[in-house]
Amino acid sequence: MAAEIEKQSHVHQEYTGSETRTPVQIQSQFALLRDLSDDQMQALDKRIVKILDWRMMPIITLMFLMSYLDRINVSNARLAGLQDDLHMSDTIWNAGISTFYVGYLIGQLPGVIWMTKMKPNLFLPGVMLAWSAATICMPAMTNGTGFVLCRFVIGLCEAPFFPGITLMTSSWYNKRESPTRMAVWHAGNTVSNILSGFLAAGILTNMEGVHGLHSWQWFFIIEGAASIAIAVAAFFLLPSWPHDTRFLTEEEREMAQYRVLVSNGGVEEALGGTWDGIKEAAKDPFTWLFCGMHFALVTAQSFKDFLPSVSLFIMETFGFDTLTTYLVQAPPYAIAYAISCGLAYSSGYFQESCFHIIVPIIFSALGASLLIATLNVGARYFGLILLITGTYSGLNLQLSWETTVVPHPRKKKAALIAIANAISQVSHWFSPQFFPTSQEPFYRLGGGLILFGCLFAVIICLLVTWRAKVLNKKLDEAEGWSEHTGNERGWRYVY
Repeated sequence: MAAEIEKQSHVHQEYTGSETRTPVQIQSQFALLRDLSDDQMQALDKRIVKILDWRMMPIITLMFLMSYLDRINVSNARLAGLQDDLHMSDTIWNAGISTFYVGYLIGQLPGVIWMTKMKPNLFLPGVMLAWSAATICMPAMTNGTGFVLCRFVIGLCEAPFFPGITLMTSSWYNKRESPTRMAVWHAGNTVSNILSGFLAAGILTNMEGVHGLHSWQWFFIIEGAASIAIAVAAFFLLPSWPHDTRFLTEEEREMAQYRVLVSNGGVEEALGGTWDGIKEAAKDPFTWLFCGMHFALVTAQSFKDFLPSVSLFIMETFGFDTLTTYLVQAPPYAIAYAISCGLAYSSGYFQESCFHIIVPIIFSALGASLLIATLNVGARYFGLILLITGTYSGLNLQLSWETTVVPHPRKKKAALIAIANAISQVSHWFSPQFFPTSQEPFYRLGGGLILFGCLFAVIICLLVTWRAKVLNKKLDEAEGWSEHTGNERGWRYVY
């Protein structure tokens, strides 16, 4: 363990301004760890990971699943008559979809910075309760104005959640573990599409007129109630930060802190104020590169808000009835989930991110090309699988990459995550305009937008890799390291 950890023992001064420390030095600062042997440290390390995997990961995955279900539920409700019942034009509908992301953008940075000053086991369930309450209010809508307002409030309440759980995961798991764990909970957005299809099949096709309500109203009521139940459970199951989680022993808390410190190169929290973290993130070129990458990947995923309701993908060219339309969405997302987890494990094991993102994105571009080039059902369904799998895998790995390249201090990392995620959501302001019904049956305008996102993502990946290699070379020179010296190589940027 010590030999492997030693390789991670130095951290680049550029992003912290703090002195690096070896694992032995880090271990010595913890009263209950300093006298433990390597075997005892390994056993304690495994125990911490097991506790986190069985206690934190399931509830985070469920919470994220519900947050994405909340985001895409309107598309299935649209198929059940939501737009017609509220007498909304396509313009008003698209405004409601886009307004969600206006609230989402506004709440990102202040929300996640606020979380760094609070206990995440209180903050994250709290925001979940807020957006769930707003979701349950949606059945009371009577017109397009109500739809737009509800979606804005839900977006505002949901804004800190995604960067919040990204920050929380990277604060508990080391850089080898983090990609796989992020894939597990990030798969909530793929599972939510599967679950949404089954819920839609069960509720939207069977509950019309029950107790005088439309089926889409029942859809929001049931989903909102389930989300509230999960939020309440999260108050009791989620951990706080590694130093103050009550369900761990003092020795386990020290080990939790030690693990992440070693992964980060031994860097303590160096920045005090909120603005310090934001300023440090803004000055780091990696922040803006990851902003571009996240924007590109979200743009390449612009199909996901429209997939259930765009007749191109399912109703007309696939020739399915309404019930089958809901159910046919499941297999591509199930495949995407499995492949995403496999790629995340490989990325963490080999400590490589660039080509783990680029290769799936190339397959996504191929999938988009098939969708806009042919009406053959088999070819289009295969293209849909490629499109979904590549973009979801790429986005998951981008999240773990940015938190590995800039692992500390927490407020800087929080600012980077929030800025990148907020800027990426700008894509949702204009992407609805690329999927008008006038583009049937090929939707080549939307396909062109997806291809642009894929190309831009590849370019940014290469730029991040280039910068990481340049900085690693400077670190090699500073340490006097080369392949011929035989010296142990310290902390380096992952690319």
